[in-house]
Amino acid sequence: MTGEQNVRLSKKEQAVLGLLIKSGRRGMYGLQLVAQSAGDLRRGTVYVTLDRMEEKGLVESKQEEKEPGVSGIPRRIYYPTWYGMRVLQAWERLQSLSVFRLAPASESRRGDLESSNASAIDQRL
Repeated sequence: MTGEQNVRLSKKEQAVLGLLIKSGRRGMYGLQLVAQSAGDLRRGTVYVTLDRMEEKGLVESKQEEKEPGVSGIPRRIYYPTWYGMRVLQAWERLQSLSVFRLAPASESRRGDLESSNASAIDQRL
């Protein structure tokens, strides 16, 4: 990710980063994030979100180390990157300073359409 690219955080990405930062060095696996998200994250989308965030450099992961004699597939544990922590911190700072709240990535397009529709209506009147 280059410094020239604008980074927008969806509500899910904000929730994931917030939970991972609170977890500290322990990190969390996907279903832990779902359980602790108060309904903000769902089982069906958390891993897609985590993969996308890993591609953006916001989180990193490693495979859980299994105890000897424990069966099952090792889980992937996720941690916030330094970059991810800084992006969330900057995003929260902008949100608190902004007169108009910044729309998360998924809502920004809807807001643009609504404002252009309102302008078109105003011009007709």
